[in-house]
Amino acid sequence: MDTLSSLMAGFSVAILPLNLALIFGGCFLGTLIGALPGIGPVNGVAILIPLTFALGLNPTSAMILLSAIYYGCMYGGRITAILMNIPGDEPALMTTLDGYPMAVKGQAADALAISGMASFVGATLATIGLTLFAPMLAKAAIHFGPADYFALYVMAFATIGGIAGADPRKTLLAALLGLMLATVGLDPATGVARYTFGSFNLYDGFDPIVALVGLFAISEILFFLEEKLTGGPKVPKGNLLPRWRSLTIGMGASLRGSVVGFVAGILPGAGASLGAVLSYGLEKRLSDKKGTFGKGDPRGVAAPEAGNNAASGGALIPMLTLGVPGSGTTAVMLAMLISLNVQPGPLLFERNPDLVWGLVASLYLANLVLLVLNLPLIGLFTRMLAMPVWALMPLVVVISFLGVYAITHAVFDLLIMVGFGILGYVLRKLDFSLIPVVLGLLLGMDMENNLRRALSISGGDFMVLFESRIALVIYGVTLAFLSLSLWLSRRTPALLADSDVSED
Repeated sequence: MDTLSSLMAGFSVAILPLNLALIFGGCFLGTLIGALPGIGPVNGVAILIPLTFALGLNPTSAMILLSAIYYGCMYGGRITAILMNIPGDEPALMTTLDGYPMAVKGQAADALAISGMASFVGATLATIGLTLFAPMLAKAAIHFGPADYFALYVMAFATIGGIAGADPRKTLLAALLGLMLATVGLDPATGVARYTFGSFNLYDGFDPIVALVGLFAISEILFFLEEKLTGGPKVPKGNLLPRWRSLTIGMGASLRGSVVGFVAGILPGAGASLGAVLSYGLEKRLSDKKGTFGKGDPRGVAAPEAGNNAASGGALIPMLTLGVPGSGTTAVMLAMLISLNVQPGPLLFERNPDLVWGLVASLYLANLVLLVLNLPLIGLFTRMLAMPVWALMPLVVVISFLGVYAITHAVFDLLIMVGFGILGYVLRKLDFSLIPVVLGLLLGMDMENNLRRALSISGGDFMVLFESRIALVIYGVTLAFLSLSLWLSRRTPALLADSDVSED
């Protein structure tokens, strides 16, 4: 009852006219910013922080605005991922696997509707979890050590084979390439420059967003130019409005993805990317009986969308209860709180109940606003596909370059983006999946850092990776996933053969 009464008090704060206006405005701005390739929720929130000071907002209203922008950016990144095969941010990478194939088949409106509904389910369930279990789950997450995080990343890489759906040897080589690219820059332990070739521009390594835009957007443009020379591209067409049935497709995948994503979000540093990867990998193993994932399966859109949005909500738990950011975006929000003289941590719920519960209540409203706001706009989004190709592709180029330059303000990163675009084009021509490359680059640095910490604690003894009960459980789950995948890979052809015989 204390939780319910506190939540009701939070709604009395969230429904104030100013805060309602901030929720609507934040969701709308977040959606627009998230749709720009390369910006993403981290940069979207950071870019609009000055707005909170310009408006003279109190800490509660400022956090409500930033949270609405956060949630809006998470949804906006899916628009270009589905329509153009260009992820707006890292978590949207998984949405391209089935979202863009649905658009190619003329189901762009359905894919956007499924994405919106799955995002609503994932974010709402995460907010319910934040309401009910925040203190308890934060205490559980604090028991994760470096060895446990390393095991978690091992599990993520173990799912790559199922996610990529390509030749296992090529998948492994692509993942190793991504891990190699993640080692470029200063060694996190010794500060020694690695593979920089004397260039100070590479001391910070490759920005995952720059690589992401290059691998997908620029390589897509190169493929367009090639197709133009060989007969012209095939522009996806289809209905401008979704079928109502599409709103309920993949509801089971959304619920499962929400649970996986929420748990991933609670773990500090894991974030929405890991939630999307694990959600998609689990759903593919459970549901891909006919090999439809990666070819436009609605469940392949619902699972990662629910997973990354649930992870976004879960990431607020360690930030509010422990003062430890659960993701890059919550790290920016944590800095904002501290700058407003509000100290997150175990005492925040007692010292600033209006802020905490007003924020939680605003998340429920923001989820509803995003659903109501974006579903009617699906027709407008899908009209982008009706643009002439000669106008659409230059627009993609401009957005890609502007998005990357807005983040880094460095011409060198534009060259890096083009380089990754050429690499992506070559890999795609050789029938390599780009997903393992991106995941290796995206997760490799955190994986290495946790391995380093674990070995530092043990004095270099690798057995420390297997001494934690949590790590052993994660390794056990990973082994079970791999065994199930191997069993299904052997059993599925036999089942398909039996079904063909029975049809004859």
